[in-house]
Amino acid sequence: MPEVSWLLFILASLVLIITPGQDMILVMSRSIAQGPAAGVATAAGVSVGLVGHTLLATLGLGAILRTSEWLFLALKLVGAAYLVYLGLQLLRTRQHTLAVSAGAPRSLRRLFADGALSNVSNPKIAVFYFAFLPQFVLPGAAHPTLSVFVLGLLFAALTFLVKGPVGLGAGLLSAWLRARPQVLAWVYRSSGAVLVGLGLKLALERR
Repeated sequence: MPEVSWLLFILASLVLIITPGQDMILVMSRSIAQGPAAGVATAAGVSVGLVGHTLLATLGLGAILRTSEWLFLALKLVGAAYLVYLGLQLLRTRQHTLAVSAGAPRSLRRLFADGALSNVSNPKIAVFYFAFLPQFVLPGAAHPTLSVFVLGLLFAALTFLVKGPVGLGAGLLSAWLRARPQVLAWVYRSSGAVLVGLGLKLALERR
């Protein structure tokens, strides 16, 4: 049994997960575009991306990212470029296209991959995991590495439990928004602008 501060970890994690960020914007925009299943699939991809960060943190990649400037920069630019790419796709959506089909739909598999890649390519999350998770391992724990691994998996599960319903709720609005293409175009472009802004912020942000 991992020796960790369960209650404190869950409370701190929920506060962080509920705080709006790039993953929340991505889940909501995909859900509104294609319905509840799309939002849930994207949320599932985000959570799987966190499982990837869990493995990296467990293997000590977080330490490498904190000491290797070039690796941190490379991953940061990849993540930033991907966010800008997603944002530009939303910004390019035209109103007449929305009125007919709300843009070219993506498969659930592609939406899942979008969520996972958006999350796993963000080096800030790797550094966050490395700094955050060990704080909740009890001093003198017999298996601290196992404890970090379990905490990372729990954080990923909590993320899906929060963002899955967010995607579901946003998706239920899609029929109403599709009947109002001007509103939907505004939602797309606003979400696209936010994603581009987040991507640029990530690219320009100092360590």
